[in-house]
Amino acid sequence: MIGGIFPVFNKEISSTSTFDRDPPGIKCIGFDLRAFRWTQVMIFAIEEINKDPTLLPNISLGYRILNSCASPTNTLRAALTLASRPEETESTSSCPPAISALIAESGSSQSLAVAGTLGPFHLPVSYFSTCACLSNRAKYPTFFRTIPSDYFQAKALAALVKRFGWEWIGAIQSDNDYGRNGILAFTEEVKKLGVCIAFVGTILRTYTMDKILDVVEMIKQSTVEVILAFVPEGDLYPLMKEIVKQNITGIQWIGSEAWITATRPSTPETYKAFGGALGFVVKKMAIPNLKPFLTGISPYTDPAAAFVRDFWEIMVTDQIQRVNFRNQFGDNVFFDENGDPPASYEIINWQLRDGQVPKSVCSNVCPIGTRKAQIKGKPTCCFDCIPCADGTIANSTADCIPCPQEYWSNDKKDECIPKTIEFLTYSEPMGIALTVVSLLGATLSLATMTIFIRCRDTPVIKASNAELSCFLLFSLSLCFLCPLTFIGRPTVWTCMLRHTAFGVTFALSISCILGKTIVVVTAFKASFPGSKVAGKFGPVQQRIIVCSCTLIQILICVLWLKLHPPFPDMVFRYSNKKIVLECNTGSEAAFYAVLGYIGILAIICLVLAFLARKLPDNFNEAKFITFSMLIFCAVWITFIPAYVSSPGKFTVAVEIFAILSSAYGLLICIFAPKCYIILIKPEKNTKKHVMGKI
Repeated sequence: MIGGIFPVFNKEISSTSTFDRDPPGIKCIGFDLRAFRWTQVMIFAIEEINKDPTLLPNISLGYRILNSCASPTNTLRAALTLASRPEETESTSSCPPAISALIAESGSSQSLAVAGTLGPFHLPVSYFSTCACLSNRAKYPTFFRTIPSDYFQAKALAALVKRFGWEWIGAIQSDNDYGRNGILAFTEEVKKLGVCIAFVGTILRTYTMDKILDVVEMIKQSTVEVILAFVPEGDLYPLMKEIVKQNITGIQWIGSEAWITATRPSTPETYKAFGGALGFVVKKMAIPNLKPFLTGISPYTDPAAAFVRDFWEIMVTDQIQRVNFRNQFGDNVFFDENGDPPASYEIINWQLRDGQVPKSVCSNVCPIGTRKAQIKGKPTCCFDCIPCADGTIANSTADCIPCPQEYWSNDKKDECIPKTIEFLTYSEPMGIALTVVSLLGATLSLATMTIFIRCRDTPVIKASNAELSCFLLFSLSLCFLCPLTFIGRPTVWTCMLRHTAFGVTFALSISCILGKTIVVVTAFKASFPGSKVAGKFGPVQQRIIVCSCTLIQILICVLWLKLHPPFPDMVFRYSNKKIVLECNTGSEAAFYAVLGYIGILAIICLVLAFLARKLPDNFNEAKFITFSMLIFCAVWITFIPAYVSSPGKFTVAVEIFAILSSAYGLLICIFAPKCYIILIKPEKNTKKHVMGKI
């Protein structure tokens, strides 16, 4: 015997039952045509099974159907009535046997009551309830259903919402297990997808109008344009009428399977508000021979026909669990470990024509170049869009990502562009000017050396030590050419060459000046009677001084290049939008040792020249050397703070300026007076004039 409980009547009044279909003590009214059809389908299915001897050989099924009035209490009362075995008396021969299986009920709350009560007695319970909570095998070990669990519907609805890009939606639930568990499962799914629930309204068919109006006001005050209603049709209808009454339109409704196929949303008066509703429905198909059976139902057809009393008493729960066959429609029928069948839906969307998918977001997607900024006190779907900071971009992501070190963000903050490369070039005005000045200095040095070689026999040239003068002019020409290694893109070789060449050439120049200064001082002391200093400081000794002083600087530079040489480097600290290419000195100690050694030589020359500045000759070279050393020291003393404070390529320009200034100072102060006499005043180029005897 199979029991069936259906909400054929959806209202109840207290009365003595006159129909076997009603629970004892209850009289139900309000006929539900759909539930009545369900009862007839159950009868039809049982008769079809009984007609096919291959399904249950030597076994016939019977049935007993009661009404639940759509109430959990009445459903439980009817279930206990069906499950009770009548007492064994003589008068019980006409009483129906106790059921071996129960088909109940359409509402999840009703099924929860029945499954929880009859589960310990191993009475399988199945039918139309979709609440995912019924899949708990620990609480409902014998519950089986022929409709997918709401767990799968919630996942499908969440995927549908994400598919259309809705991130800000409202929700309506019925105040029962079906609605609450359905919205709970849906909320858990959409949270994984980044969708926010703006509000959750609760309704029920028995609610007062004040509660219904509260939900309507909640909908009107919200900015959502998409609302999911996880409610049965009967619970939704009071809210539906009020929404139509207040002319609330422009909302994309999403329906659960409990109301999406109902006829009410498609009526002319409700379609204006609920047209375009979208939802899932369990797959439907035509059952052979069912239509003739339903249309053949008549009160005149053998109302006293007896029901078969034998039933599936041999079937138990574990046998049903192992059911697995393919029906005539090609579908596999089986139950999983939770008693659920395979989930399968068909999508329903009420539309007239030319339907457009609405947008439902709390905040629009941030445009490229901006990032999301959470609004305090609002859900994560509500945010402001703030432009990305300099150096960061946002294109396909919601967050600003920093550009690589060698790149910078463009004005739109949507793309990283290469930073500007900056170094002193030959083509820019400053590079051209420094190159011209450098070549001019080298030319003047070589020209002066040519003059000295041609006029080496004249008194002025002889008095100024022609050999050391030519060495000095040659070293000055190299000093003037050194800045050319500072201009252009830094490379490994130019970086090593520029610093070492600068150190060696200036050491050679100062060594020559030191030799000239010593010659002047020794010549003055040699004028005293009995002095032998002049014989001890001849040309050989002069060359030794120049070579030894220069060799020390060469050794320092060799150690520098061997241990930690200069190298090309990219500097980012001067500006966020550009990269300065410059030569890193490598070892700062070696760099300052090179400068310090040149400074020591310069100070020694300055002291010796200063002591010999008042010699009696008309042509006193010590005085010119003193001036040149003062200029040299002044240039390099001022160079240090200027070098440290200059940004980018101007650091190189300052260094070149110091080299050229000091070189020009030496060239002009030492050799300009001699060239003036040789070229402009040749009449003064005599021994008497040089010795001051005129």
